[in-house]
Order: sequence, then C-alpha cells, then structure tokens
Amino acid sequence: MSLESLSQSSISSTSSDTPILGVPLQSTTNKTLKTVLSDSWINLLYLLFVFIPLGYLAHGLKWNGTWIFILNFLAIIPSTRLIVFVIKDICLRADQSVGGLLNATFGNAVEIIVSIIALKEGKITVVQAFILGSIISNLLLVLGLSFVAGGILHKKQEFNKTAAQTSSSLMTLACIGLIIPAAFISFADKIKTSSNDKRHEEELINLSRGAAIVLLIIYILYLLFQSKTHTHLYQDEGVIEDDEQPQLTLIVSLLLLVVVTVAIIFSAEYLVDSIEGIGKNSGLNKIFVSLILLPIATNATVHTVTATTLKNEMNLAINYAVGNSMQIALFVSPLLVILGWIIGQQMTLFFKTFETIALFISVLITNYLIQDGESNWLEGTMLLATYIIVGLAFFYNPNNS
Repeated sequence: MSLESLSQSSISSTSSDTPILGVPLQSTTNKTLKTVLSDSWINLLYLLFVFIPLGYLAHGLKWNGTWIFILNFLAIIPSTRLIVFVIKDICLRADQSVGGLLNATFGNAVEIIVSIIALKEGKITVVQAFILGSIISNLLLVLGLSFVAGGILHKKQEFNKTAAQTSSSLMTLACIGLIIPAAFISFADKIKTSSNDKRHEEELINLSRGAAIVLLIIYILYLLFQSKTHTHLYQDEGVIEDDEQPQLTLIVSLLLLVVVTVAIIFSAEYLVDSIEGIGKNSGLNKIFVSLILLPIATNATVHTVTATTLKNEMNLAINYAVGNSMQIALFVSPLLVILGWIIGQQMTLFFKTFETIALFISVLITNYLIQDGESNWLEGTMLLATYIIVGLAFFYNPNNS
C-alpha cells in the first residue's frame, strides 16, 4: 500500500469514526454497544416464534380477523429472520457466484411466498401494493435506519460509490418499467371508448409481460456483472468476515430451510386471508395494510443492515438495502407477472398514479443521497421522514377505501 493511500485511510478513519456527540468512544465501549444491540434484537425476534402456533390456532378457531392478522403478522417476523440466517449459513459454503444465485433464489423468499399466495387467490391489488411497499420500505425505512444507526457512532461513513450508483441506476430502470404502463393507461384513457376498453386492457397485459421479460433479462445480466465480469466492485459487499464459519451442518441447514418455509407458507396464507377482515374490523384500508404493514413483517434486512452499519460496514448495508429493493423490482415483480400469466391471473406492472409517484420519489431521493458515496445520521432522518410522509399519504388516501 502506498504512503498516500495509507495517509488517506488514516484521515478517513479518523474523521469517519467521530461520534455525533463529539466525544470519542473507547473501542471496547463501541463493541459492547454493538453486541448488546445485536443480541437483544435477535433474542426479541426469536421470542416471537410463540406466535406461529397461536396464528394457526386463531385461523382454525375462526377468531376475529384482526387477531388472525396480528398473530400471523408477528409469526412471520422471526420466521423471516431465521430463513435469512439459514440462507447465509448455506452461502458460507459456496463461492460468490453460487452464493449470488442462492441469494437471488431465496433472498426474497418470504416476499415471493406471500405474493404467490395472494396472486393465486386473485388479490392483484394486494400483490402490487405489497411489492411496491417492499421496494419503498427498503429504500426509505431500512436505508434510513442504517444511516441513523451508523451516525450514532460515526460522524461520516463511506461506501463504494460506483457499486451503489450501479444499483441505483438499475432501480431507476425498474422504476421506468413500472412508470411506462401507468403512462400508457393515462394516454389510453384520453381516447377511451366502450369499444376500446377491452383492447386497451389486453395491450396493457401484453406490455407488462413484455416489460417483465426485459427486466428479468436485465437482472440476469446484473448477476453476471456482479459475480463474473466486475467482481472487484463487489468484493467487500458480499464477502463474509474471514473468521465467520458456518454454524450449522448442511443437512441441518437444508432441513431447517424446508421447515421454516412450510411454516411461512401457512402463516402467509392466513395473513393474506385476514387482510379483508382487518379492514372491516379496524377501518384500515387494504392498500395501507399491504403497502406499509406487510413489508415491515417480511423485511428481514432491518436488523442485518443496522448491525453492519454499527460495524462501519457500509458497503454491506447499501448492498442489503438498495440491492434488496432492486432485486424485488427486477426479479420478484416481473416473476409474478410471468407466474400470473401461467396460472391465468392478469397480473400487470400497472400502478395507479399516486403509487407510481410514491415510488418515483423514493428512488429519486435515495439516488440523490448515495451519489456522493457518504452517509450521515441527518440523511437517514431525511429518508425516514419521507417514509413517514408516504405512509401517512396512503393511510389517508380516500382512493384506497
């Protein structure tokens, strides 16, 4: 390493590790705080496993729809966390390309399971709102929490700007893929006649299916870019610490993966079935429930991202938050369109104007804040504030009733 790079590294670490209170913390204190936060969250999450049988019981005894929703909502949270842990444990045995493929297949397993169940039941609106909410929660809630958590111990944190911009550019492309169908419908409505209604609907379906195929191809090319041609950009994003070893045998990991997946399938089915019930009993509209509440339950990256930012591993945090939202937009949403095509459900990439604007704003502010390759706690609060405003807008939106 050159003297210049050593000097820059020293300056960077000195300025970046100064806490926001201006008082240097001892390294042992930092480690203790990180460990306490991490262990407390894990223990709290795993205590929620008691809600899995309670959720099944509530459904079997036909309890009030609100209770069925709440119990299965709480049951999915630890299940999601556990399935991510198992996948990570399996990936420790694989090289980067195989690990990337496993992550692509199972990284959003819970989102895919919930979406397929809702799609199978013909609840297209729920599927679309859930997918949109998962993207927005990763971009605003998860990334915002990571910036704030990192800002507690570090005045400024740096990350790989090139890799982050690549992910944000792909998110912009995915956003375009969702905006075009909305624009198509907007122009079609201006020349709307009774004879053209059916034709416009068929054209929208064909447009969505074509766009879905394109987005899936782009995602496959991105995996090739990440794992083969430009691995140097992602070497410290997906690499696990040198001293970290698999904690489970492969057989136990695979068995646990199957058991947890089956548990999630039942909890997700009961959860989706109770959405209408919670709307009638509590007054919450199903768009708000699907777009805000469901993504919170199924998002397993919040704890992981917060833990990595406390360790000042911002490349991992960006990869988890932005990369996960990009994976949902480029892989999960087009996959659901194709699956809907196969099973006879007319799933499209068309979102209402208000939903499209919310997605565009989320992508815009995220791209703007990560373009300099640095983060701080104030940027995190900006993302969280945007998420709260979006949530309030969907809560009070009369069109969601």
